[in-house]
Amino acid sequence: MPRLSLYKPERGNDFEFLDKQILEMFTVGGTDMFVHKYLGPKNADEDTATADQPKYDAVKHTNIQDLLFLENRDRKYDKDVYTMRGIYNVQDVDFDLSQFGLFLQNDTLMLTIHIRSSVKTLGRKIMPGDVIELPHLRDEYAQNDLAVALKRFYVVEDVNRASEGFTQTWYPHLYRLKLKQIYDSQEYKDILDLPAEEDAPGGSTLRDLLSTYEKEMQINNAVVKQAEADAAKSGYNTSHLFTLQTDDKGETELVTVDSSDIDVSDGISVDKIMVPPDKNGYQGYLLGDGLPPNGEVFGHGISFPVEPSTHDYFLRTDFLPNRLFKYDGNRWVKLEDGVRMTLSQTDDKKTLKGGFVNNTKTDNIGGETVQERQSLSKALKAKPDN
Repeated sequence: MPRLSLYKPERGNDFEFLDKQILEMFTVGGTDMFVHKYLGPKNADEDTATADQPKYDAVKHTNIQDLLFLENRDRKYDKDVYTMRGIYNVQDVDFDLSQFGLFLQNDTLMLTIHIRSSVKTLGRKIMPGDVIELPHLRDEYAQNDLAVALKRFYVVEDVNRASEGFTQTWYPHLYRLKLKQIYDSQEYKDILDLPAEEDAPGGSTLRDLLSTYEKEMQINNAVVKQAEADAAKSGYNTSHLFTLQTDDKGETELVTVDSSDIDVSDGISVDKIMVPPDKNGYQGYLLGDGLPPNGEVFGHGISFPVEPSTHDYFLRTDFLPNRLFKYDGNRWVKLEDGVRMTLSQTDDKKTLKGGFVNNTKTDNIGGETVQERQSLSKALKAKPDN
């Protein structure tokens, strides 16, 4: 008499019977889910392909776009949408108080699907990168100006065999998926560029429904504008502070009408009671603004004036940063550099670093127009060592 055993090396009639019963449970009690099938990363062009970002013979879901960072940033998705059934436990949106701070876990779902029916529908095993839409979670009453219900999309992050999917025959029947809600990012461009309504292809896109980019940019610009009003430039403002010019004895150097040897030919005006300072009277980090002390008059340009007067101030704008000089009667003496800059990254911010980072100039090399700013990945291309 053969021994009794629920496990059999082959998947026989017992397995088929149990598998059909489990599929029937999903058909009756499961919810529809629309699957956007991940086809693989978009292929690089011949001109842009490198050793770490190669050009493949075909688009496959097993390809890796960036071998250095192990990323698939430019993903290609099937234009056809596949429908299957899934089951998950609906949970309330609660705060996670088990850690420091408040953490919301409502953007993660653990969903169960039937193995054989999902493979038959997709043509392969479901994998990380596939995007799932749950139509029963659409929000028809969203507070926006669009007359379209907000859709809810999730990306598959992990796929495992569910423990509850093992039957008495010891064979698995269910996959357990870890889903994470998607956001407006580079990976899902193929999906977010789809029309929000199938019967209105020229209207709004899914990105218009799901993306918070415009609102976040409005908030960011408002914060930056207020920050520029509170701290227009880096460093410290000393323009409202008065600077006294001192002589060799450390005493205030005055111009008085009591002196009988005042020489107005040296450029000193008799309506002033003090000699213009030779330097800023305050020392510290990032104080230079390129302006003379006490609001003195100054000139500016790319070359010094031909006939200067003593105590004249001149700002050289061909220096980076701009440099302020004072004429002592014989030569131009450096006072300070205008190192106080706006903290916002704009074209008006003239720094050496910004000149390299934001360089848009071109140069002609060997009859070919070349961008002066070149990334190291293009300038130093990795070559295979054979």
